[in-house]
Amino acid sequence: MRESFASSGAHGGIAATRMAISARRALLSLPRHAMPSKIRNSLLWIFDAFEREAGYIRKPMFGCDAAYLDGLLCLVAADRDPPFNGVLVCTSRERHASLIEAMPALRAHPVLGKWLYVPQADAAFEDTSAQLSALVLARDPRIGVEPKPRKPRQAGKARNSVLPG
Repeated sequence: MRESFASSGAHGGIAATRMAISARRALLSLPRHAMPSKIRNSLLWIFDAFEREAGYIRKPMFGCDAAYLDGLLCLVAADRDPPFNGVLVCTSRERHASLIEAMPALRAHPVLGKWLYVPQADAAFEDTSAQLSALVLARDPRIGVEPKPRKPRQAGKARNSVLPG
């Protein structure tokens, strides 16, 4: 997959996304327990277009995968039980109306209302995901939030360990 993406030129992101969609459809036709154990998140194809970007980082987030571009948290691919089964768009409430107007499949996330969401079950999921990826690559100012800095751990609240402290 990486070879075809790298050799496909400027529009490689779209071609790679279409190939990933085909692979995703093949995987989704399998029962969930039959999926290969190395596949943790079947939605990572959404981030394929970001791979060649110097500012791209993928990090785990609450059992999902988050895409950061240029230091901004942009998208979260959630392959869990609803309502964490789809793509979450990291944005502010002020930008909801504009994004929903452009992509009607988007809706406020039922738990994280500050972010938008398109569930995998939505008929427009794949098209909307591809549109979102394109907007992230274009550095659309409506998508992306500054991540909150992590709080430093207190000395007494270290992780569980059998080693002396």
